[in-house]
Amino acid sequence: MVTAPPVLPADLNDGLKRLKMAAMRRLAPELLITAKTQRWSPEEFLRTLVEAEITARDASNTATRRRQAGFPLTKTLDEYDLTASSVPQATFDYLASLEWVRAVENVCLIGPAGTGKSHLLLALGSAAVDAGHKVRYLTAADLVDTLYRGLADNSVGRVIDTLLRNDLILVDELGFAPLDDTAAQLLFRFVAAAYERRSLGVSSHWPFEAWGRFLPEHTTAVSLLDRLLHHSNTVVTDGESYRMRQARQRGGTKINKT
Repeated sequence: MVTAPPVLPADLNDGLKRLKMAAMRRLAPELLITAKTQRWSPEEFLRTLVEAEITARDASNTATRRRQAGFPLTKTLDEYDLTASSVPQATFDYLASLEWVRAVENVCLIGPAGTGKSHLLLALGSAAVDAGHKVRYLTAADLVDTLYRGLADNSVGRVIDTLLRNDLILVDELGFAPLDDTAAQLLFRFVAAAYERRSLGVSSHWPFEAWGRFLPEHTTAVSLLDRLLHHSNTVVTDGESYRMRQARQRGGTKINKT
């Protein structure tokens, strides 16, 4: 027969509730039984309770940061197939260390569709969240739309300041669609504001010399790249599309070249 844990005295329960010690309130009754049975010292009992509270708060804070990051799906560095990637092991190890985030450097992932850019970007963001960093993920289209809405009510500055409260801002699919003059200027304003203040992670299928394809003004493209690349780690991904390879492995339709 299992004995139910004793109920904490009301004043102790209320005190822990007021101090927002949720893990302590939940675990203390059962730990009291363990402490008495195993004859723990008061210090050992207190240490166990404190460690449980810290662990619970760390997990809660991580979950909150992950939710606020806005990741569209979960990707991890462990899932990244480095053997099928063109990313050098040393480069991958440096990115995984997150030293570039602490050094306020940028990461630019450049390569064709399906070569792992978004996976790596999301995985680095997830690792940064786990390491205690505040992260925000947006596609380039979402970022431009957000800045446009700020332009409508004259709050672009506040919108950018809010984004820069994060340690790392990830901008995926840059160049997927061409930008008009206003959008290009807004994007430049964001990159200039982040310069040497926050780390940016950017992915694009366009090589830098072709950014004029989606940035209409040459001067804007040059100025944006100047700030983005000054403290940047550029990673070029190439090779066959992961999605096409997986489709073929599943017995998908073979594409005939003509």
